Amino acid sequence: MPYEAEKNIVLDLYEALSRAEESAVPDVISKYSADDYLWRGFHPFDELHGPSDVGAQFWLPLKQSLTRMQRRMDVFMAGENEMDGFTSVWVVSMGHLMGLFDKDWLGISPNGKMTFLRYCEFNKVENGKITETAMYFDIPHFMMQAGLQPFPPQTAAQLVQPGPMTHDGLMVGPQPAAEGERTLAAINSMISDLGQWNSGLSLEDELRRTWSEDMIWWGPSGIGATYTIERYAQQHAGPFRAGFTDRSKTKHICRLAEGHYGGFFGWPNFTARPTGGFMGMPATDKAGEFRVIDIYRRDGDKLAENWIFIDLLHFWKQQGVDILARMSELPRT
Repeated sequence: MPYEAEKNIVLDLYEALSRAEESAVPDVISKYSADDYLWRGFHPFDELHGPSDVGAQFWLPLKQSLTRMQRRMDVFMAGENEMDGFTSVWVVSMGHLMGLFDKDWLGISPNGKMTFLRYCEFNKVENGKITETAMYFDIPHFMMQAGLQPFPPQTAAQLVQPGPMTHDGLMVGPQPAAEGERTLAAINSMISDLGQWNSGLSLEDELRRTWSEDMIWWGPSGIGATYTIERYAQQHAGPFRAGFTDRSKTKHICRLAEGHYGGFFGWPNFTARPTGGFMGMPATDKAGEFRVIDIYRRDGDKLAENWIFIDLLHFWKQQGVDILARMSELPRT
């Protein structure tokens, strides 16, 4: 079975993490990870090195804050990485970590209610161990569930995001290789269009080259989710292009596909200089990094759904706005 061994290592890690007592969490990470494990996460975690640091600095505080935590996966897949010539295998998981928010996390006050941390994780598996991870998560979404408003009003919808409309994203078993190839080709075509911003077409017509008319863009909190090409152009793509200049070329560390699903991540994916208006914030004219994960579902030859993770806390901190520090200073009841 293609990628069976790599998928099972990640699934075994998830099962062990779910059962582990707090004191055992670093040891669980060590069992499934290489000694020189590299973990990349959104601000304020950034890069962590070694299983002990990953367990102690990320997983243990999160499990202490989100009691009785569940992993609710919507997409699970694996594939060979196009960015290194299809030589390495990565396993991808996307969904929510859900629990009872009972203890402070990152200075965010608990509310005692069920709370969702939207996440996506890329794991590089080599010789039976996880050697690299990109673990991206939507902290502003977490904040908003706790009653905070970290950003000005967003242009698109705020909601706990569902998984794929087709409910077929959990690919524990093998998928036809030809389907993955079609998905990767669709993603690469979209990247080619996205990277130039000067196709000569209207934005809507440019999008129609690679997107279904009823596309859904499940964006991060601060921007939101939007439905159909027309509304996506109005509620995100148009404002984003209008609010930035000097967008760099795309730089991905991993890009893969399996079946009707695929995605990528970078560290960062690209840089751009804000000229005003993005997320209701003024221009700084200072180039900032965009750390991004994108996960796609293909329908036919077009992209139908897209789940996006952007490290907005890191981007705005580069612009001089520390969202986490500001939220932690709010009066508490």
